[in-house]
Amino acid sequence: MLRPMFAAASSSYVSPPVQVRARRLPGGIAVRCAPNGGGAPAGDAEVKLKVGSPIVILEAPVMLKTAASVPSLRHNAGQVKAGDVGRILARKPKDVWAVRLAVGTYLMDGKFFKPLDVVEDDEAPGE
Repeated sequence: MLRPMFAAASSSYVSPPVQVRARRLPGGIAVRCAPNGGGAPAGDAEVKLKVGSPIVILEAPVMLKTAASVPSLRHNAGQVKAGDVGRILARKPKDVWAVRLAVGTYLMDGKFFKPLDVVEDDEAPGE
């Protein structure tokens, strides 16, 4: 006859939490995890990007995710090309942006575009 192996164990027993020693670095340096390995943005693109900013596509993504209320994932069959210009509509988690282009609104990773440098002339033409 087989007897249960854990029949004698008390159900009210709780094991103490595991103690993990914290490693302190000399000089009071604090170590913190960040997406880019540092606390500051990786480049100017992070600082310049905000809602309403014009952008230019650097590389055409293979797949496109629509920014509709029910998003769909589609193969990019030439709708979005490198050099297309659009505008940022919203920021999503993990460096994903809702970008309005001439062919529609898509959710795109920040690596596929950069801010468009717009040069504004203060003088009127012909002056």
